[in-house]
Amino acid sequence: MKRLLAKAFRNRFDMSREDAKALADTVKKVFNGKNEVEDTAIDKYVRALFYELQRERFVKVRREEFKEKRRLLRKYYWSLDKEAIKSEAKRKHVDDPGKIYYTLAKRVWLSHFRHNT
Repeated sequence: MKRLLAKAFRNRFDMSREDAKALADTVKKVFNGKNEVEDTAIDKYVRALFYELQRERFVKVRREEFKEKRRLLRKYYWSLDKEAIKSEAKRKHVDDPGKIYYTLAKRVWLSHFRHNT
């Protein structure tokens, strides 16, 4: 699952292989072989990561409600969306040769425009 997760991260976030492996390691350590992890068991930085992964549909959240001392309480559990991860990992990554132009600062384009008119 770690390799699939790293490949899915590379495809979705356009990450380097090393960064994707490191992120997959972090996620794997948090789950520690379990299917779900309780929200209160993770720190705020991992929670922020999980919210980002939830937006990308890599993790799901499940809510459990129960009564304790006449109060309604909720617990939240995070789990990996294995189907979405597999689907993204198998997706053919298309390298866009024009993506270099997205990284150039706006001022570079403006100066190019001024000099060529």
